[in-house]
Amino acid sequence: MLHSVIAAIVLSASLVLGSPVNSTLAGRLCGTTISEEKLVAAEVHFAANAVPKADFTIAAATVPVYFHVISKDSTLAGGNVPDSQIADQITVLNEDYAGSGLSFSLAATTRTVNSQWFNQVGPDSSLQTTMKNQLRQGGANALNVYTVGFASGSGAGLLGYATFPSDYASDPKDDGVVILFSSLPGGSTQNYNLGRTLTHEAGHWVGLYHTFQGGCSGTGDSVSDTPPEASPASGCPTGRDTCSGGGVDPIHNYMDYSDDPCMDEFTAGQVTRFASQLRTYRSISI
Repeated sequence: MLHSVIAAIVLSASLVLGSPVNSTLAGRLCGTTISEEKLVAAEVHFAANAVPKADFTIAAATVPVYFHVISKDSTLAGGNVPDSQIADQITVLNEDYAGSGLSFSLAATTRTVNSQWFNQVGPDSSLQTTMKNQLRQGGANALNVYTVGFASGSGAGLLGYATFPSDYASDPKDDGVVILFSSLPGGSTQNYNLGRTLTHEAGHWVGLYHTFQGGCSGTGDSVSDTPPEASPASGCPTGRDTCSGGGVDPIHNYMDYSDDPCMDEFTAGQVTRFASQLRTYRSISI
């Protein structure tokens, strides 16, 4: 495995920064899901259309990141995260993906005060569609990050959710990642405030599934060097082994549900997969 080589959607949420009641989460909960039917279709399309690196001529290994800060008011507790935390988050992304050939650079930051978006945005909601339609910038190669509060609605309790590269062509405006504002480095969400929520969600954005996708059977996460895992990990359960054969669970992998301090790796197979996904769907070559 590439340990810290690239050294990664999310939980019951601390919805008000600084609130002692909501600052401790029960576990990571990611809102990025895919049905087995859609997964099979996506993998069939990928296998048929994957772009070989040798045939790829467009080089754009630095991903422009557009950060959209959604807050309910002008305070930090209300979601108005400072530029310093955003800068720290970009640093964490680059550290976690180091060695893969992929890097991230802040392109712009927007700030929007909208308490309804802040509180109620969630997967498949009309509010998140409106938010993204109004704010998203750049093309398929641009990572748009939206920070919200996940207080209610379909997003209640999440740390974040993301779209996959293969989704872009059918709905470009939906493309991007939505995360809990207090999960940024230095945020108030205990165990999930080192910036690994964005590393994890960006993992989906570059084409990776959860390490526990499919449980102990089938193709799992479509990566051969991540041991099969029956269910998501919580905390940092060293030695956990939920599937017979294949090795202990990949609890340190950015695509599991472990606490932020426990996460520190992508595998070589994951890097190979997301490099091919990026060439095929985002015109990014690494």
